[in-house]
Amino acid sequence: MDPVTILMLVAMFAMLYFFMIRPENKRKKEAQNLRDSLKVGDVITTIGGIVGTICKVDENTIVIETSADRVRVEFTKWAVSSKNVAPEQNA
Repeated sequence: MDPVTILMLVAMFAMLYFFMIRPENKRKKEAQNLRDSLKVGDVITTIGGIVGTICKVDENTIVIETSADRVRVEFTKWAVSSKNVAPEQNA
């Protein structure tokens, strides 16, 4: 193989790493940090779109209250999509 071909292959692998692999690893790390930082009282959204307030946190699961009826549902932590700001309660 000539040096130009080898240089092109190295450049393609470098582009693959910086445009695909590295950003995906960064997203995974951010998602894991989010799931590790969950605590009671946080308002979260699951990957299924369910919004609720965390009322119990275990090692691999969380329990959330989903409405004013105090319905409690248990989810695994990997099902958490995002952490939201708690809405203000009207007195």
